[in-house]
Amino acid sequence: MPADDGGKAEDGSHAGASPAVRRAGARVLLTSVTLSDATHGLDLAGVAANAVLGGVKAREHHFDIVGFVTLALVSGLGGGIIRDTLLQHGPPLALIDPSYLITAVAGAVVAYLIRIKGPAWEHSYRMVDALAIGCWAAAGAQRTLLVGLSWLTAILLGTITAVAGGVVRDVLLRDVPEILSGRRLYATSAVAASVVLVVGDQLGQAALGVIGAIVVGAGLCLLSFHYGWSLPRKAP
Repeated sequence: MPADDGGKAEDGSHAGASPAVRRAGARVLLTSVTLSDATHGLDLAGVAANAVLGGVKAREHHFDIVGFVTLALVSGLGGGIIRDTLLQHGPPLALIDPSYLITAVAGAVVAYLIRIKGPAWEHSYRMVDALAIGCWAAAGAQRTLLVGLSWLTAILLGTITAVAGGVVRDVLLRDVPEILSGRRLYATSAVAASVVLVVGDQLGQAALGVIGAIVVGAGLCLLSFHYGWSLPRKAP
């Protein structure tokens, strides 16, 4: 294909680029696509986990199927919708990608059909809850960086993504939101996970940052469950 005077081909690529340069460009493109897919997968994992947790809350309050679906949608999609609304980078993903709604409703159905209780569930619940915090903080921070916003904004929106759905759910149930009760380090775990992801991105190790964010966020949340850690409180 003939090149113009600037040495570029009609498709915008550099005709005289060395094989090494072309391979580097291909790696950058592949990394971008892979991270986008990973962010989508993390988002859906968080939706599924929190939708099931919303369904469990609905069972505790003896709700009907509408209540199950409502709490699953709020828990599973609330944080992501708030994040995407604040990003102002097109409509929220949950409204344009059917997989989000399908995943949230599926979580509600699972919680409705299966009576989730007992010691085994207590241990599983903690794991699911912790993984949801880690996955969503990583997904929220990564999506914020992908649209070109600052590292500080990424930490903020990573935290919001992880905890906002649970806050809205608890407010609907007229409960004190978990992040305000001080019983668990939910917000702290989300902040830590978001920071790890941002550091990994700044060091050029975005993929490792995603993995590290999930491990740190989920691990800190699980440790706070196990040891009863909480932030210091002020006496009245």
